[in-house]
Amino acid sequence: MWPWLKKQAWNWRVVLIATPALAGTVIALRLLGALQVGEWFFYDQFMRLRPDLAQDDRIAIVGVDEGDYRLLQMGQLPDGVLADAIAAIQAQNPRAIGLDFYRNLPVEPGHDRLLEVFANSPNLVGIRKVVGESDRETVSGSETLSALNQLGSNDILVDGDSRVRRGLIAVGDSTGEWVASFSVLLADLYLSEEDKGANFIPVGESDWHLQFGDVTLPEFQANDGGYIGADAGGKQILINYRAGSHTFELVSLRQVLQGQLPPDWAKDRISLIGPYSEADKDYFYVPHSSALVGESTPMYGVEIHAQLTSQILSAVLDDRPLLGTWPEWGENLWILAWSGVGATSAWLLRRGNSSSPLHLLKHLGSNLFLVGALVGGSFWFFTENYWIPVLPPLLAGMVSSLTVVGYVAQSAGSIRKTFGRYLSAEIVETLLESPEGLKMGGERRKITILTSDLRGFTATAERLPPEEVIRILNFYLGHMADIITHYRGTIDEFMGDGILVLFGAPTTYGDEAERSVACAIAMQQIMETVNVQMEEWGYSDLDMGIGINTGEVVVGNIGSVKRTKYGVVGSQVNLTYRIESYTTGGQVLLSETTYQELQAAKASLKILGTKEVQPKGVKRPILIYDVAGIGAPYDLVLRRDAEVYQELTTPSAIRYAVLSGKHVDDRLYPAHLISLSRKQALVKLDLGFNRPPELEPLVNLKINLVDPNATAMDGPTPGSTPTLSPGDPSHDANLGNVSIYTEDIYAKVLEDSAPEGCIYLYFTAKPPIVAQYLNQLSRRVPD
Repeated sequence: MWPWLKKQAWNWRVVLIATPALAGTVIALRLLGALQVGEWFFYDQFMRLRPDLAQDDRIAIVGVDEGDYRLLQMGQLPDGVLADAIAAIQAQNPRAIGLDFYRNLPVEPGHDRLLEVFANSPNLVGIRKVVGESDRETVSGSETLSALNQLGSNDILVDGDSRVRRGLIAVGDSTGEWVASFSVLLADLYLSEEDKGANFIPVGESDWHLQFGDVTLPEFQANDGGYIGADAGGKQILINYRAGSHTFELVSLRQVLQGQLPPDWAKDRISLIGPYSEADKDYFYVPHSSALVGESTPMYGVEIHAQLTSQILSAVLDDRPLLGTWPEWGENLWILAWSGVGATSAWLLRRGNSSSPLHLLKHLGSNLFLVGALVGGSFWFFTENYWIPVLPPLLAGMVSSLTVVGYVAQSAGSIRKTFGRYLSAEIVETLLESPEGLKMGGERRKITILTSDLRGFTATAERLPPEEVIRILNFYLGHMADIITHYRGTIDEFMGDGILVLFGAPTTYGDEAERSVACAIAMQQIMETVNVQMEEWGYSDLDMGIGINTGEVVVGNIGSVKRTKYGVVGSQVNLTYRIESYTTGGQVLLSETTYQELQAAKASLKILGTKEVQPKGVKRPILIYDVAGIGAPYDLVLRRDAEVYQELTTPSAIRYAVLSGKHVDDRLYPAHLISLSRKQALVKLDLGFNRPPELEPLVNLKINLVDPNATAMDGPTPGSTPTLSPGDPSHDANLGNVSIYTEDIYAKVLEDSAPEGCIYLYFTAKPPIVAQYLNQLSRRVPD
């Protein structure tokens, strides 16, 4: 169990490290207040977008607007007018009347009459301004109402972005006495009729909570919700707005004074009288004012008091939940969880080419989904009256995701820098999870090695401009690389037109032999596409040979800290090159060890034949297998077109030398081409006095055509341009005067059974001019 856990911990180390580290960073930023404004933004939008509640008919507002001032032809309400308005409302038996005018000083006429109304109105609540500096910010309110304990604090708490999100339950005055808020006193008058009036519940020796019926009002703390280090003085509560402006029934003062209201309009209601005019400047911005487009619409102070009063009534009488928050440790766990979600999603999506548009779209889609899930989930909580963090977990999730994506990209780049550009994404992902992936050093491992080489391309490349050689190689190697990565091979090296591929290093899957054979056949099949392009460019077809071998080698990172290369060392690599050297164009040859691996895996392999060879550096002869195809699940067949020979009317003289590795023997031997096909030839050896050595199958030869005008053993004159007559078998009207005798031809001796004194050759490299000449020579054969 422990090894499994250890392995899983390593595989997920990026997530396990990034999740707490980035969550901790975001939490630290949050505690510094850097995210508070963003949290307020989400709070406001949630408040604005959630469904509005129906109008609360228990509360009505008498708004003193500009029309009232114009009717009175005064810029301030006289005390007598307020007295008449209060009396008119009292006549309808309201449960409470809230007067949102201070009246600490008389405003004649009618001051005495107003004092009389105050004294005879036990259900009337006035206001006083408690918070602030004395003589500058505080307002005492009516002395008559103060003596009757009918004054409440109308202080409004404004956040740093000029929005009102909190309301006061009670606040301490300069003498240290608690003053209940205007809204709390109105709610108490209303709920006392329901036997659910305010009760003070002691907490400890000096603290208390306010309770209405069975509902205890929660107290706002300095770090609740999106707040960080807020001033939580007094007793505060988050205002759970019913809706935006005009949530309550609104009438004007003149409607009350002129008797335009129904006789029971105020019965059993709370009636608030307050300024509702632009000139009074008694308005504030609230969450509903934070529209994404358009102008911000403020809310009058009297309506904010009505909102807080309604919130208390709804909680007690309608079981409407008060707006709550999670404890700080719960919010931190929420941030940690979303940091983990972001990191995990990015880690799970790491598979694939990180630079491909589809891969980027997957990450973008995943992040958009996570953003939608987080914001949508948070909004759902808000509709259930819970304010939980949005921006901190959103930031933690996005940063974690981007960090993991960046780590994967950077690590993949380092891996590709070490192992080469052409690694399959799956190998890169495996190395990301491997603790040994990028360490220096090596290890012994049994792997399958594939080498490929273009037959005679070096000689062809010598005749082409360097730019053309690079264009051909890039086109050819690009197709090969795509096939190799598809079959999860590791391209260890490009050596000119040769490729060294590893199966089983750096990652092992258990089916290396099968994948290597399937890859080799697919590489040969794609050569048809390569040669179509070669023909369009005006060049001869390319032929490729492939050798495959399985054995134990040393693989690992070789080099220094500054420059490292993933490499493979061992005699089995050399043996693979030897096996590949026996191939002709289009062939795939296997070693006996690879064949045994395939037999053990019960692979459905098709073999054309076998041959015993003695490679250089190998003590005993080995068997090599000529592959024709492989069955399920690959179902690939190596196509081989039959060679059609045409006998020449006049044999064409040649001279050849035997190649030993890269060395060309300086002895030349005569022979004649007697029959030709597209890629092969039947050659009759001259077994005269200068008897040639016996030519073993798969031996490589260098060949030159012989000028028929030259003497028997004359060699071609370097740089000569012989003139050919129309009757000469070497002449062709399309060739004109050519130097075909100085061009080198390369061929491999085939093991096909030939007539006595003859051998079959496979051309591995023919200069274009020689190829043209031989094609025309074979076309002279009569039907």
